[in-house]
Amino acid sequence: MPKFYSGFVPLIGRPNVGKSTLMNHFIGEKISIVSNKPQTTRNKIRSILTGEDYQLVFIDTPGIHTPTTKLGNFMVKSAVNAIDEADAVIFMVEPKARIHDGDNAIIERLKRRRKNTPIFLAINKVDTVLKQDLLSIIDNYSKVYPFHDIIPLSALKGDNTQGLLTVLRGVLPEGPMFFPDDQITDQPERQIASEIIREKALMFLQEEIPHGLAIEIADFKLREGHTEDDPKALVDISANIYCEKDSHKAIIIGKHGTMLKRIGAASRRDIEALLGFRVFLEVWVKVKKNWRDSDFMLKNFGYRNE
Repeated sequence: MPKFYSGFVPLIGRPNVGKSTLMNHFIGEKISIVSNKPQTTRNKIRSILTGEDYQLVFIDTPGIHTPTTKLGNFMVKSAVNAIDEADAVIFMVEPKARIHDGDNAIIERLKRRRKNTPIFLAINKVDTVLKQDLLSIIDNYSKVYPFHDIIPLSALKGDNTQGLLTVLRGVLPEGPMFFPDDQITDQPERQIASEIIREKALMFLQEEIPHGLAIEIADFKLREGHTEDDPKALVDISANIYCEKDSHKAIIIGKHGTMLKRIGAASRRDIEALLGFRVFLEVWVKVKKNWRDSDFMLKNFGYRNE
């Protein structure tokens, strides 16, 4: 019987270094939301890439940062736990001449890990630097940690991402196919839908609001009388956007509801592409003050460390 190789590979790094972009590129679908605002990813999100003789389960983790709320503590713990569960780790950084203090802190965490797991350094956004500068950056990192390999790439453009896949495949242990070969994520559709809505809110709203947002899918069902094999089938979705201040609620709704309509329309298009069905989406805005420091609300929104 032919040998099969499989493993779990988290993507770790500071916020906004391109982890979600890289994972989505590997899978060819938008599984994890992308934003130019830091701390976009909050939960560990798994996506699955299956080849002829291997299966890679990528885990997009929240950016490792200095937390200031219970939500922040959850995010950092989620990312750190993923390192200890891994068969290999992709540590993503940006191509800066000086190693960022946050990256140095992650390197210190890697030195304390429990397993002797291969750590790959992925230097992202290499299309933004000169080749001679990149060589110096690679040299700087090689002096501070014995990485299994250092891979320069561009997650956005796809440059050298195949090279990273090749070296990852080379360290996978023999193992089972954990998921069916046509499955690309373990996230339920309603969870991805909620993340899409949060992505659009991150995209359109002011800088201080997004970190205080949470999305709750209150209802998600095929409309009565419709069937999944009907090309005109309609899915009804009702979602609540929670924020922490009344002033933020007013901004999210916008004058005459324009901002909320903008968020809803953009979300509906992406959700329809995800589901392959027409979608009727209703979005409401509610206030839950200080929910990021409420154990009850964090659990209610699905932020549970495994």
